[in-house]
Amino acid sequence: MSDFLRQFLTIGILGAVGVGLVALLLGISSLLRPHRPTPQKLMTYESGVDPVGSGWSQSQIRYYIFALLFVMFDVEAVFIFPWATRLEVYGLFGIIEMFLFIFILLLGLIYAWRKGVLRWA
Repeated sequence: MSDFLRQFLTIGILGAVGVGLVALLLGISSLLRPHRPTPQKLMTYESGVDPVGSGWSQSQIRYYIFALLFVMFDVEAVFIFPWATRLEVYGLFGIIEMFLFIFILLLGLIYAWRKGVLRWA
């Protein structure tokens, strides 16, 4: 077996041990925990207030899109940080590529703004 495959096998074994350990500990905790359900414990909890109506409600899609935009621009920071730390190695090519990356993200932000996605109310 090559050294390359041996490294992947080591990672696979450690991953399997990790998943097995998590499953084992969750199984042990489910066996040892006290389980005494009562109607009060099974009732929906709403910040200390008695629940009113059903627990199902339809939410607007704009909140989901707003959160997705936040994640997208948060990931942008993850890509910019390594570039900023190694800027002198990348030189002019790195600067041009990063400006292209930021320009594409800016186009996405302008598109979302023009569509009204960033309007919260």
